[in-house]
Formats: sequence, structure tokens, C-alpha cells
Amino acid sequence: MRYIGADANTANNQVYTYTAAGGETSISGADNGGSILAFSSGANLTVHLNGTLLTAGTDYDTNTANTIDNLTVLSASDSVVVTVYRLFNGSDAMPLVGGTFSGPVDFSNSVAGTTEVNATVTGNVTLDFSRYQNFVLTLTGNTTLDNPTTEVIGQSGFITFIQDGTGSRTVSLGTDYETAGAAGLTLSTAASTTDIVPYVVTASGRILLGAPQLAFA
Repeated sequence: MRYIGADANTANNQVYTYTAAGGETSISGADNGGSILAFSSGANLTVHLNGTLLTAGTDYDTNTANTIDNLTVLSASDSVVVTVYRLFNGSDAMPLVGGTFSGPVDFSNSVAGTTEVNATVTGNVTLDFSRYQNFVLTLTGNTTLDNPTTEVIGQSGFITFIQDGTGSRTVSLGTDYETAGAAGLTLSTAASTTDIVPYVVTASGRILLGAPQLAFA
């Protein structure tokens, strides 16, 4: 179990503040702001009395669920602050690379796939689908898209082909790239034109290309 946060004063903690009426030896329930004290383990919290850090097992215990118990009798207006550290189980963390979510995921901002922008594409080219989702390729010569080995089933995105100032650059396809009716790709030929080709990966070695959207201007 690990605590996420820069230090014990960050918003990753839940802080409960209580003002004693006098005579109490335990703290539980709603604090001054109405928040209900809750914690999973006494090891994941600290208790301060009038600004002084108390020692677990000596100054208090947490043997009763969600309760700070066996305090020295509090005086009226004593301030007790309980800080509960928000923890997570390392086994629930997503790795930096890979990993699978088992339920819906909501993003509060837009999500953009990593895009390769290559201004000098010619000859034999192998797209890296493990690193990039989208590709913006400026054709400076006739190009062949060789079969990749990095595609993942379900991956989708777009390939943008931009003719250079000369134009009439062609694109040939490796056998892993499939087009409707095996027609291949027919792109714009005019200099500096931009075409977009959507794709989806349906199996290892099967990258299905949609109809090219031609001559964006």
C-alpha cells in the first residue's frame, strides 16, 4: 500500500477537524464541517491534539472502527485533527506501458492519439503502430508501405498523405494493407494536395483501409 501525493499536506489526504466540548475520550462521526470520519486502517492516519502529534498505541488507539479512542480526557475547545491518507494498492495501478481497464473510463478532457509527422517519405516505409496511432506523411517520392509487425487488433486511426511540391507520388501497399475490392490506393496527384485514409486493424496482418478522402484544400 502506498500513499499518492507530494507530502502530508496535499489534497490527496482527507482531514477531519474536531473541537472538543470537554470530557471526551474518543473521536468519531461528523467533524466540524460535517464530514464523517472513515478510515480502513489506523496505520494510514495521524492524530494531532492542539497541534501536537500523538503516538498511536500510547496516546490513542483505533481498535474501534472509524474511531480515535482512549484519548486523554479532552478539555473544552481542544482541537483534534485526524488526517487520513488516501492509499492505493499497487496491484491496482496501471503500468506505464500496456494494461487493460475492466470497466468504463471517463476522460474529463479530450484524448489525442500520438501522431507521426514525417516530411520526407519515399521508398520503403514501415509504419510503427505501437508508437503512433495516426500518421501524417509528406510524399517526396514513390512510396511502398511495407508490412508492419506492431499493429494491435482494434486499433484505428488515419493516414494523411501530402504530395510534395512536385506531386504525382504514388503509394504501393504491402499485403497486410487491404482495400475494398483489392483496388489499392488511388491518391491525388496534384502538387501539395492532401488526402486522408482511415484504417482499422481487424487481425494481426490485416489493416483495412477505408476509401481515401481526396484533395483537401
